[in-house]
Amino acid sequence: MDPRSSAQDVHRCDLCETAIVHSYCDFCHVNLCKPCVVDHISDEYDKHKIVPFQKRRSTLIHLKCETHPHRNCEFQSKDCNNMLVCSSCMASTQHKGHNFVEVTEVYKAKKDDIKKDTKELENNISPTYEDIALDLENQLANLDGGYDKLTTTISKQGEQWHRQIDFIVNKMKTEISEIKVKHKDLLQKHLNEIKQIQSLIKETLHALRKTEESTEVSPIIEYNSKNREFSKLPPKVEVTLPTFIPKAIDPDKLYTLFGQITPLSTATEENFLSLSQPNTAVRELLDEPELVATIQTGHKKLRNVTCVSENMIWTSGMANDVKCFNIKGSTLHTILTKSGVWPGDIAVDSNGNLLYSERETRTVNKVKRSLQTEELIKLQGWKPFNLCVTSTGALLVTLYSNDPPQSKVVRYSGSTEKQPIQFDDKGKPLYSGNGLIKYITENRNHDICVADMNAGAVVVVNQSGKLRWRYTGHPSVTENKPFNLRGITTDSQSRILTADFNNHCIHILDQNGQFLRYIDNCGLDHPYGVCGQ
Repeated sequence: MDPRSSAQDVHRCDLCETAIVHSYCDFCHVNLCKPCVVDHISDEYDKHKIVPFQKRRSTLIHLKCETHPHRNCEFQSKDCNNMLVCSSCMASTQHKGHNFVEVTEVYKAKKDDIKKDTKELENNISPTYEDIALDLENQLANLDGGYDKLTTTISKQGEQWHRQIDFIVNKMKTEISEIKVKHKDLLQKHLNEIKQIQSLIKETLHALRKTEESTEVSPIIEYNSKNREFSKLPPKVEVTLPTFIPKAIDPDKLYTLFGQITPLSTATEENFLSLSQPNTAVRELLDEPELVATIQTGHKKLRNVTCVSENMIWTSGMANDVKCFNIKGSTLHTILTKSGVWPGDIAVDSNGNLLYSERETRTVNKVKRSLQTEELIKLQGWKPFNLCVTSTGALLVTLYSNDPPQSKVVRYSGSTEKQPIQFDDKGKPLYSGNGLIKYITENRNHDICVADMNAGAVVVVNQSGKLRWRYTGHPSVTENKPFNLRGITTDSQSRILTADFNNHCIHILDQNGQFLRYIDNCGLDHPYGVCGQ
């Protein structure tokens, strides 16, 4: 065992490895004995920080200022994305009027967060993952047993079928035997009748020969012919053999009649761990948004985007094509609209089929995975625009009519209208009558969220269609240009994100309509369609 790390030995110097430690370099993080201190700081005295061993790791090591290398960055500028600065920078014109906070305060706060996170990981999160892992291991251990039971059940069903088939076969053989006896009796009866007639004919022939040889007059004169009687043949009996008409075996029907194996069902539900830190949901938002990928779609004016999976998206713009890309930007499919005009909106249903709306034909169309297009919904008097597939597989469609100008949201199950949403409790329209864009999404709490462009508002109703709240922008964002919203989506925490076309940003709200923050430093330029995944 290394004596320096032995719990029963004292700490040793990291340089000579023999002497007992006396001091500690808080800059280099090494143990030092008295003689080795001089050797350690001989290269560059100023950069080292020698403290008593008991006070090790007590000195904060600040970054050196790039502008003023002789000074440490001991402050943070809140107005420059939390940039670290020195005291000389604070006095410069670049940071005039800025709000500063001491780095030591931020350091202490972060240290407290680290301690809380460590405790949370050790006492809550890590044990939870251990429980999940144990549950999965138990499921794997019991997997063979479960499938063996299924196989046994199928074998028993096969044995029952074999017994039934054997019973049917034996029953039919018995029926054939009984029919054979009847058949034989009929033929035997007819044969007996024929043989009886044959016997009479034989007797008659014998009598005729004797009479023919006789010279007596009286028997000859009294003779009466029986040939007419014998010429009347008895009815001919024809008994046809029974036949067996086998029914054709349809393997598909037979498979269905035998039983049914349900497909493998995988139910994935959100599994949230309750953490002790306050404002966890808000803290989960990245301080700095991260750009994951950029895809060149080729659309002159990109309008809509919807996710099939994390690695596949559909996009559309002001052209008559809808394109499918992988996350690397490679084009997988291209679909042309039936009308030859750009689609109002696109969505993907629970089966992975593409849906798109066409105002000119007043239809919502479905493109199957085979890339065949079929008409899903045909409207009269109304035109479809924006689409949303709900968590239950229903379809929400925003509709508008120009005569008179009015808009509504309709829930469909397949092609059947289930729920129109148009007015509030006072009979007033929920949405602006203008047919302009009304992007729509469903939140995790089943609220229906509409970005009403003409009204300049996010309008949220509950599952029953009752108005919950409206959001018309936040002063910190819309003080220069009006709130001009386009696309809308939600995340796993029921937060709502909507694109602000004029202000080049994304507004983030909680499920109750409270403004949380906005995203504006990701190179956004007139954002339009947004989609959560």
